[in-house]
Amino acid sequence: MSSRSRSSSGSGDSGGLFYELGKLTSELSDGDDGDDGTPAAGDESASLDRGPGTGRLVYYVVIAAVLLGLFFGQLDLTPGLIIGLVLLGIVIAAVSSSVQIVQAYEKRALTVFGANKGLLDPGIHFVPPFVSKVYQYDMRTEALDVPSQEAITRDNSPVRADAVVYIRVMDAERAFLEVDDYRRATLNLAQTTLRAVIGDMELDETLSQRERINDRIQDELAGPTDEWGIRVEAVEVREVKPSRAVQDAMEQQTAAERRRRAMILEAQGERRSSVERAEGEKQASIIRAEGSKQSQVLEAQGDSLATVLRARAADSMGERAVIERGMETLETIGEGDSTKFILPQELTSLLGRYGKHLSGNDTGVIDVDSSLEGREFDAAEREMLGLDDIENLAAGLPGDGASTNGEAVLDGNGADD
Repeated sequence: MSSRSRSSSGSGDSGGLFYELGKLTSELSDGDDGDDGTPAAGDESASLDRGPGTGRLVYYVVIAAVLLGLFFGQLDLTPGLIIGLVLLGIVIAAVSSSVQIVQAYEKRALTVFGANKGLLDPGIHFVPPFVSKVYQYDMRTEALDVPSQEAITRDNSPVRADAVVYIRVMDAERAFLEVDDYRRATLNLAQTTLRAVIGDMELDETLSQRERINDRIQDELAGPTDEWGIRVEAVEVREVKPSRAVQDAMEQQTAAERRRRAMILEAQGERRSSVERAEGEKQASIIRAEGSKQSQVLEAQGDSLATVLRARAADSMGERAVIERGMETLETIGEGDSTKFILPQELTSLLGRYGKHLSGNDTGVIDVDSSLEGREFDAAEREMLGLDDIENLAAGLPGDGASTNGEAVLDGNGADD
């Protein structure tokens, strides 16, 4: 009976103990980390792993005790057993807090009783439990997203801009000692620098000169961050967006510029077309003028040649008439008994000229038979030269008027020697 009563009272005491432990655990997990300065769960400095302090140690111990209590809930708990469980939890917490495993891409700053003890390099390290704090720093390049900022350009145009800043921790000890939170400090500095740089530029420059903005922001951030052990590797402005009114004005300006260029191109096309048409008409006029000129020249040459031919024909007809008249006279004279004849000088000149043409020499001696046999004339030439009449005239001359070989000699005075 008494043993059952002790068992019942022990069960009631253990139930009350578990209730109090659960309540304490809830308070520790929901509240801040304690008075030792370790960050709360909502702290932005997520990479700063401040090692287990007193509050976190109590948290671990309570969790361990609760788990052990749940496991041994059916046992009859005694004060000795409870103390043993608490000591076991403390040992587990001490071992877990004294072992630090540093990754290859990070370094950790160590403090013992608040004093800086240097950096922990990659590998496994053992630190004094309960009195040590470890601050973790990622040595890789990190990208910090600069929130969208509203700025005013030098020509009073409102714009919104955002950027990305790429940083790397070069000296973890300086980043630990010189600045509270290097990420937040770098972001705040980048925001103010972005607004300042945009404020020194015209709107058109901010839209077209991104590289210039990036370089200026990086140069402005380099000085302060170097003192913190941080290097700004690059800055990239992702967007510079004017206000809605400015965008509408820019679109109208762009449309007007496009219309202007289209009109210019159209005018240039029309001008070139007009020039080409004028050139074509000019060439056509030149060709027509050349054709007309050549036609007139050819026509004039034809008229001139016709005139010359007509004149020559007229002269030939006149000489022909004189010769025919002379031949008739010679025929009349030849019918007489006289052996000496006096011929007009004009007739002798014509006879001499035709004699040279027929004889082919300049002697004036005409061999009638040989000339006619050696030269061939068509009917028109014979008719024009009167060769038939001359042959008839030569045949009708008396014997003393011709030499024995058929030659007729006319002297310069028109007398036949």
